[in-house]
Amino acid sequence: MYVPAHFAAGDEDALIARLARRRAGVLVTVDEAGAPVATHTPIVWDAEQKIARGHIARANGQWRHGPGRGLIVLGGAEAYVSPAWYPSKAEHGEAVPTWNYEAVHIAGRVEWFDDPARLEALLRDLSHLHEHDRAEPWALGDAPRAYIEALLRGVVGVALHAERIDAKRKLSQNKSAADFAGAAGGLAASGDALAAEVAALMRAERPLSDDPEGN
Repeated sequence: MYVPAHFAAGDEDALIARLARRRAGVLVTVDEAGAPVATHTPIVWDAEQKIARGHIARANGQWRHGPGRGLIVLGGAEAYVSPAWYPSKAEHGEAVPTWNYEAVHIAGRVEWFDDPARLEALLRDLSHLHEHDRAEPWALGDAPRAYIEALLRGVVGVALHAERIDAKRKLSQNKSAADFAGAAGGLAASGDALAAEVAALMRAERPLSDDPEGN
């Protein structure tokens, strides 16, 4: 993923952890013919080991392609940005539409596994990640043991050992203060929940430059 310096995430691990709590990742590998294959899967990120873990259904043939290289794409809030929101448009007309978003691409070596103990540890970690702050968190032990064991036989685990991480936060940091404020205000007033989220992310940032526009 192309990441200009002014859109680079300052803390890639924090961004991965935040996005992984919100949305499933998209695991992309290639089959024997070199064609891309993708599956949505929730992931757990190990920032120390730089490993993303998830699982897919055993009936999903993606795991049969075997070990190799792959990519996990994590997306965050995103929104269309209209040039009508920029004061500079009224001044000189040199403004075009763009798209603001957060995203991380994690590329590296893919390992598939179906060891029951390792799979169960993964499911416990995933459950804890998404349940631990609920008033009454669900845990794997809440379900009958025979039921859990049957489910374990129906999934295959995946571990992507990161070799490259591209973490991007494209939030109009390259715009002038006036255009930045105009875009944030337009997004906030749009009535769209994702656009409002992008506006909030922008307002937590500071414009880094009044100079060129990146993509």
